[in-house]
Amino acid sequence: MENRNEGFTGGFPDAVYNSQTVFRTLMDCMARPGSLGLVTPELMPPSPLGIAAGALMLTLCDHDTPVWLSPKLAQSNVAAWLAFHCGAPLTREKSEARFAFLEAGAHLPATGLFALGTQEYPDRSTTLVIEIEAMEGGRPLNLTGPGIRDVTPITPRGLPADFLHQWTDNRALFPRGLDVVLTTGRQMIALPRTCKITALEV
Repeated sequence: MENRNEGFTGGFPDAVYNSQTVFRTLMDCMARPGSLGLVTPELMPPSPLGIAAGALMLTLCDHDTPVWLSPKLAQSNVAAWLAFHCGAPLTREKSEARFAFLEAGAHLPATGLFALGTQEYPDRSTTLVIEIEAMEGGRPLNLTGPGIRDVTPITPRGLPADFLHQWTDNRALFPRGLDVVLTTGRQMIALPRTCKITALEV
């Protein structure tokens, strides 16, 4: 049985300072796609939300940012935790979401259903935060593009099955499109829409 108090506890000890720290980490990761960021503040989000994903939720979400949660997250204490700590409204309409969160192993909906921005306002798009199993041990991928000198290799384990196919379609929309943050435990890797991902033969 879930602990209902999870919806009210486990937030940042120092909301302002901790959120600033996490935001700087995220911005560093966005500027250098594929680089590993580490969440240092103490927090304990409700299961099945991971620590890094929870830290991003506390940092990015507020009453002006509609949030879409995967079905499993929406049915857990995460929804109450988000409401209590961030005041962010939940939306069932993916196209309205500024941020979307998926737990490890969750089905990735068609990315075209989320907000993709416009040519005039490409920043009016959804940022996807996807929990994975681990940052290592998966299929080798090469990242290229702005912020990357030559090539950055990553081996995330537990990416959604059709992630790479959907990413190719997403990148073709530039400057529109989604940005993605992969998380596991306290770790995060950012994949801005400018990033090209090439799968290597195993």
